[in-house]
Amino acid sequence: MGRRRESAQLSPARICAISALGAAQTAVHVGVSDGGVLSQAVMSPYILRAELKKRPRQHLAAASAVTREDCEGSISSRCHSPAQYDYKEMLHNSTFCLVPRGRRLGSFRFLEALQAACVPVVLSNGWELPFSEIVDWNRATVIGDERLLLQIPTTVRSIHPDKILSLRQQTQFLWEAYFSSVEKIVLTTLEIIQDRVLEHGSRSSLMWNSHPGGLFALPQYSGYQGDFPFYYATLGIKPYPKFTAVIHAVSPLVSQSQPILKLLVAVAKSQYCAQILVLWNCDKPLPAKHRWPATAVPVIVIEGENKVMSSRFVPYETIVTDAVLSLDEDTVLSTTEVDFAFTVWQSFPERIVGYPARSHFWDSNKERWGYTSKWTNDYSMVLTGAAFFHRYYHHLYTNYLPSSLKNIVDQLANCEDILMNFLVSAVTKLPPIKVTQKKQYKETMMGQSSRASRWADPDHFAQRQTCMNKFASWFGGMPLIHSQMRLDPVLFKDQVSILRKKYRDIERL
Repeated sequence: MGRRRESAQLSPARICAISALGAAQTAVHVGVSDGGVLSQAVMSPYILRAELKKRPRQHLAAASAVTREDCEGSISSRCHSPAQYDYKEMLHNSTFCLVPRGRRLGSFRFLEALQAACVPVVLSNGWELPFSEIVDWNRATVIGDERLLLQIPTTVRSIHPDKILSLRQQTQFLWEAYFSSVEKIVLTTLEIIQDRVLEHGSRSSLMWNSHPGGLFALPQYSGYQGDFPFYYATLGIKPYPKFTAVIHAVSPLVSQSQPILKLLVAVAKSQYCAQILVLWNCDKPLPAKHRWPATAVPVIVIEGENKVMSSRFVPYETIVTDAVLSLDEDTVLSTTEVDFAFTVWQSFPERIVGYPARSHFWDSNKERWGYTSKWTNDYSMVLTGAAFFHRYYHHLYTNYLPSSLKNIVDQLANCEDILMNFLVSAVTKLPPIKVTQKKQYKETMMGQSSRASRWADPDHFAQRQTCMNKFASWFGGMPLIHSQMRLDPVLFKDQVSILRKKYRDIERL
């Protein structure tokens, strides 16, 4: 193949990504080609296609598209066949893709194969694959010997279907985590360099090669995999069996009958509660200690940083438990509801688990994302006014998200719950989990008389619509995922004796 025809197939964005990858490889010494030209047999995919014709799903993608112009303008033996092939279609319908030696440091065919979930069959002796210092390519590629080309069909036929599925899944993970944009290629390069410099706090191979990837496992938080919620199942460990409640207070304490005091008492009675943190974001001075009710667990009152909305997701050192129960001051929950939600979260520690659910939709008339609070069976967000999540998301929110997004939240004093849902769904690729919720929750929240209540603001939903679209723009798409799953206690609403039910009080809500 001539270099001119090869380059002509690249879009400007792809050329930019390949250039960035080449620069990244040079920076960290992860890509070396020994040069040279392959034989005509290597460049021709038709030999292998004939060999694998009996396995239509498990064939090797062509090394390049064959078009009418290619055949008319070339006397190469590649174009003897009158058949024409759509390269993209062939690539996405292939299980294995040949990636022979290229004429530059990195081959764009390799990236194309990853993107298409086609397992790369690398035929380039001596070529060190991109980011091989941290990526285990044996889990996503087939490494062949370019001197033994005719053994490739036998090799790929011998791979078990379960192994093929695993290889293809890993190609998608690696593409999305490290190669899908110039930004991710550059960030990965910088993170590799950081791990080299700060070797004592470097990420493990497990972090780099399993979901969600090294870019989301920040070493500033911890160097131990067991401190991250994503690796509990892999390591066979469970989260700490207690939680810290964080109540966001924005209204002055003027009466002993205020919802925040009732909420504090109900949460403190939970058998799983370790401590309660009241985040005082009110303009009034901190209330005297005797104004707070006596509880069996410690109640710590601290002032929020700069009194802004994002301060509710700051990774305070006071929070020592894995689980955080995030609460608005006017939330109405019983002890039984808290206990049940925490029990559910222990089985899904990487997700947001809670009560008030919301959803997003695409408005085709306005060509933008919309936000809705209608009560349906479908949802994509669980608001952080009454939800459990892992404390690591405090660290990600504060240290991973750009200041531009957090400034939007702080200026509007709104949308922090949407941004947290965007973040968690982008990391986990999973929806939140809604648990049994009393019907009057929505009406109770909407009926709050507090002047600080955001529900009373007529611009509340308009602001949230704007936030949805600005957040989606930064994330490069919509990370939220719809779900129709709701988890209820065993025997919930079943016509059996109440004595057989563990969470009896939920029946009466």
